[in-house]
Amino acid sequence: MKITGKTKILFMLADPVGHVVGSHMLNQRFLAEGHDVAVSPLHVAPGDLATVVDAIRRMRNVAGFGVTIPHKIDVVRLLDETTGRAARIGSVNFVRREADGRLVGDNLDGAGFVDGLRHSGITLRGRRVLQLGAGGAGRAVAFAIAQAGAAALVVHNRDNAKAASLAADVARAYPDCASEAGPNDPRGFDVVVNTTSLGMRTQDALPLRLDGLSAQTDVAEIIMSPEITPLLAAAQALGCRIGLGKYMLEEQYKLVKELLRLS
Repeated sequence: MKITGKTKILFMLADPVGHVVGSHMLNQRFLAEGHDVAVSPLHVAPGDLATVVDAIRRMRNVAGFGVTIPHKIDVVRLLDETTGRAARIGSVNFVRREADGRLVGDNLDGAGFVDGLRHSGITLRGRRVLQLGAGGAGRAVAFAIAQAGAAALVVHNRDNAKAASLAADVARAYPDCASEAGPNDPRGFDVVVNTTSLGMRTQDALPLRLDGLSAQTDVAEIIMSPEITPLLAAAQALGCRIGLGKYMLEEQYKLVKELLRLS
């Protein structure tokens, strides 16, 4: 990759940063299509997020930035504008920098996740879904699951009030999808989706009880590294069909191009 003064820079803001692999995938895709864009992760602590975002406003060769754990919700208040989708979800994962320094945020996680499931033959319409996690990515995924026609969505989170709040927001937006907070027991569900960070580290606990997991249940991740998390490995060993987290970002590529206004 040749990076010059004409190259458009796209950052990926995260904390920690070692798990970020999406920058490599985006760089490969931009290069293959002939776009003069370079993506680089930035390790940004939560207390420094406002300072970094303000600095990006002043960097005239920066096209925008991606946002991942733990900044997807907190970054919203630092932006000038969000799309209707991002405003409804309440979190952002990609931001376009305008020529005058204005920052416009969108959330592509949900659309990318649902499209990514097709790589594994996993569908959502008419099915009962258990979602683990209610953070920034979890909010986007929950709305997308309901929009895709799921019959029911149960959200589990360590903070039950947060899970209940997300479920209520989804129910208001998509009343045909029965949405509520509940336990991390997979019995009776057609699909289990992990939107937590559990699985990024080898010492992490599993995000749900395996004793109720059936071979007929599909299990999907949004974690990209490692590609096969402990949850996916356990589900695969039980005979479950699995969905890899990497497909979520791969399917977001075309949406990122639209947001950045790349031809």
